[in-house]
Amino acid sequence: MSLNKSMHPRNRYKDKPPDFGYLASKYPDFQHYVHTSLAGRPVVNFKEPEAVRALTCTLLKEDFGLTIEIPLERLIPTVPLRLNYIHWVEDLIDGQKQPRRGIDIGTGASCIYPLLGATMNGWYFLATEVDDICFDYATKNVEQNNMADLIKVVKVPQKTLLMDALKEETQMVYDFCMCNPPFFANQLEAKGVNSRNSRRPPPSSVNTGGVTEIMAEGGELEFVKRIIHDSLQLKKRLRWYSCMLGKKCTLAPLKEELRKQGVPKVTHTEFCQGRTMRWALAWSFYDDVIAPSPPSKKRKLEKVKKPLSFTLPEAALRELQVKASALGGKGRGPVDAVTALLEKTLCGLRVLHKRVPCTKPEQSLFLTAVENTWIHGRQKRREGSRHLREVPRVPQRAGTSSTPAAQNQCEGAAGDTASAREATGRRRPDEPVGNGASLSSGETRGDATGEHAAEPKEAAVNVAVGDADMTSFTCADLGRETAAGEPPCKRPLSPAGEHFLFRCLLNVVPEESDVVIEMHWVEGQSKDLMNQLCTYLKNTMLRSVSKP
Repeated sequence: MSLNKSMHPRNRYKDKPPDFGYLASKYPDFQHYVHTSLAGRPVVNFKEPEAVRALTCTLLKEDFGLTIEIPLERLIPTVPLRLNYIHWVEDLIDGQKQPRRGIDIGTGASCIYPLLGATMNGWYFLATEVDDICFDYATKNVEQNNMADLIKVVKVPQKTLLMDALKEETQMVYDFCMCNPPFFANQLEAKGVNSRNSRRPPPSSVNTGGVTEIMAEGGELEFVKRIIHDSLQLKKRLRWYSCMLGKKCTLAPLKEELRKQGVPKVTHTEFCQGRTMRWALAWSFYDDVIAPSPPSKKRKLEKVKKPLSFTLPEAALRELQVKASALGGKGRGPVDAVTALLEKTLCGLRVLHKRVPCTKPEQSLFLTAVENTWIHGRQKRREGSRHLREVPRVPQRAGTSSTPAAQNQCEGAAGDTASAREATGRRRPDEPVGNGASLSSGETRGDATGEHAAEPKEAAVNVAVGDADMTSFTCADLGRETAAGEPPCKRPLSPAGEHFLFRCLLNVVPEESDVVIEMHWVEGQSKDLMNQLCTYLKNTMLRSVSKP
């Protein structure tokens, strides 16, 4: 899962990740490491040290005008992560485009933090390094980018952090210090043994770096504690002390250590990029500094809430248009035809729905589901069919019309209702399966018709049993009409205090030659219910065109 959407807002790669294809066409040295995936996209293998180095050098050249050299046996930095750290320091010291003085503890062969800070903001840096190879490369990278007037690289003894580095500059006050400490305590940790959750996938990129860059006694926890110890002596010689952390579990004990020492200002943040997360800690002894708020504990990564959807292909749309024309209204387009069939299905399910205004080529329905009538539909149809086979059938009354013109008219005769159920193999949803589900031979026609005299009339539709979901439609299945003549599935939406399972917005959207049905969640008890309804509608629509 990519974390790019949670990058620092000013990170240039947040909304515009590197274009590997473009960079490969412009930089031949980088082109060797760009391959085409099965999906046809240019990709880079981050497990190849040469490819990672080529990408870092190419991005620094393209976006910042920097030319650097990095040996493969030393740490190869990734640009988006380092850029996140620079931007956070800008927030700490209010130093965007402002001249500031900073210290980079263990600058590495790339000297990337000083080069980025000097290039972007004109910051002055004191960069320390204990490794001979890293010191030589860092000095060379500063010189070939003409940054010697802003960046001073100094060689310091092993285990030197801040105290020894500032001995010569006793009066200088720095605005901040940065540090990318060694994350691991030993080789086993560096290889992920006993330090990486077994449920996590393996790292997606190669781990390069010298011994002094990736390992230290006690790991990053003890390393940062030593910086805290130095800061307790230097105090206001620096306005802000900061360190980047590779393990989230290190953050809490370090914050507790600062609390015990009475440090007045402490804050932290998260660095998100690609599939990698890092954490950073900062503290200050100044009372007048403003600490940026740490990320909320309840903050979640930004996710695009995608609707549930399914697609009706062009071939299916032609058959659906024919079926929709049988409902009335000639010359229906694909969107109107699908909408009409969906409304018919929703009426059969007793799902309240109402059309809402939308753009012209689309149709939108606001749905309110009051009861779950779509689950176990096949089982209910089988029970109804089995019951109809077991009980005696009532003879059809003479004069009952079964012509197509009469099929869409409401007839209150119970004999017609039985004929419709006999033809479709379905029973009414409100009709019990047990005793008394249908008229016995001893019951009179007058009793049946008199009981339902005030009910709306039913349409007897002669269709195949398997196609009943899409083609059978009876007024009585929809419930009783209002005084104004509207069935309940077309009535205004129920009041806010009335019980309902969920509400959603259903959109019928044309997409080239196909039609896409989208269901957007609004409110309710469970999204699983909307998922069930979406699956039911999909299966119903596709099943109706798969049968002759």
